[in-house]
Order: sequence, then structure tokens, then C-alpha cells
Amino acid sequence: MTSLEQQPDPVIDTTVPHSPRIWNYWLGGKDNYEVDRIVGRQFQEIYPDIVPIARHSRGFMSRAVTYLAGEVGVRQFLDIGTGLPTLDNTHEVAQRTAPDAHIVYVDNDPIVLAHARALLTSSPEGATHYIDSDLRDPDRIIEQAGKLLDFERPIALMLFNILGHIEDTEEARSIVRRLLRALPSGSYLVTADGTNVVTGEAFERAIGIWNEVGRPTYHLRKPEVIATFHEGQELLEPGLVSCSRWRPAENPFGLPAEVDEFGAVSRKP
Repeated sequence: MTSLEQQPDPVIDTTVPHSPRIWNYWLGGKDNYEVDRIVGRQFQEIYPDIVPIARHSRGFMSRAVTYLAGEVGVRQFLDIGTGLPTLDNTHEVAQRTAPDAHIVYVDNDPIVLAHARALLTSSPEGATHYIDSDLRDPDRIIEQAGKLLDFERPIALMLFNILGHIEDTEEARSIVRRLLRALPSGSYLVTADGTNVVTGEAFERAIGIWNEVGRPTYHLRKPEVIATFHEGQELLEPGLVSCSRWRPAENPFGLPAEVDEFGAVSRKP
């Protein structure tokens, strides 16, 4: 089962580089235009580590969702900041393990909405929905998601590479707290966002250039600041770590290299 809020077809400007399409390009997706590929390649020249970051971020998401849908038994996922569909989206990962999983995607980008109509699917036993809404309006997200998910049962709240778009850290914390208050005990929070502790100034310079031409802007945070989004929650092992090091697959060559994106999974008591 799939569903989308009824929205008019968006007008897509293919002459302006666009953040979700550039991220899609870094992940090897096809839903991008030449202007996005040009900017994506330019960013890579300045900061080659962006591709490993994008791919390790996706790998962390896949491992976290697989764990929650499998070992924990979560059957509801609220993924805010969907981005463009690409390889191993949340619903695909969750429904491989639990075909009856229900996923609600949330984004406020008309380009994401256009692609969601075409690409978001679901297993027959489960459901996939899309809500057109802004992270800065958590009350509306909760209201709309409440029509699609059972807020009496655990929900996994997914916030990947979206809190960095909120420049004011206290505003970002307030949004997370409001969303978590609406979720029942036994729910989970999964976050991932950019830091500046592995490559330091190199990433900061690249992000500064990005913010001059890209929209929406993005703001790196120290891991100890990102950790505050999980305050009051029970952090799962190994805690807040580089996305590449959150429960990676066994490797005879040791742990993968760290990247400047840190992620965590926590449980609401």
C-alpha cells in the first residue's frame, strides 16, 4: 500500500543545483541533472571525503533499520527529511526484514515529492506514505503522521542529515524534543549529522563554499552537541560514533575508517 498527500505537480528548475539531487549523485543515483553533477564533482574536488560520508551514512541507516525491524521488532518508521529515493530506502530495508512494516516519509521539497510519487513503493503486507511538511513544524508532522501510524505502539523516528539544516542548535533540540514527546515509550530515535572532528578545517571550508551556492544551507556540529539530541533517551551501544563504526559488518581488516558524520540510535524509556 502506498499513499501521498494530494499536491499539484511541482515545477522543477533544472538550471539550479539542488541539495537532494547532488546527494543522490554522490550515492550513484540517476535522479539528478547536469547542473547537480557539475556542483557535485566540484565539491568532490575540494573535499573527496564527501562520497565516503554519503555512502557510510546510507550504510548506517540500513544497519540501524535492519536491527530495529529485526531484533527489536519495530514495525513503524517516521523518516523526516526523506531526500530523493535511491538505493536501499528506509521502506525497502525495513520491509526486507518485516514485510508488514509501515513507513511514513516526510519532506517539504517539491522535487522530492515529484520523485516520491514515482518511486516510493511498498510490500503488499506493509504501507508507505509521504507527507509534504517542514521539520520546523513538528506539530503538523505529528498531526499528519497520527493519521497514518499508531502512536500507541513504538515508532522509530529517523532524522538523517536534516538537523544540520537548522542553524540554531536550541531550535533543533526543541524540534527533536517535541517529536519525541509525541512518541510512546519503547520508541527509537535514529540520527546522523555532519561533524568536523575527523577532517576538521577541510570539511568546514567545503561546507562554507556549499552554503554560498547550495540550498538549504548546512551547519556542522561537534559530536558532543549532536549527542544532546538524544538527551533523556537510552543510547544503544556503541553510542554516538562515526556512522562507519556503528555496528559495522565483521571485517578481518579491523574497523572501517571514521568519517565526519556521526550517528546514534536511542530508545525512549
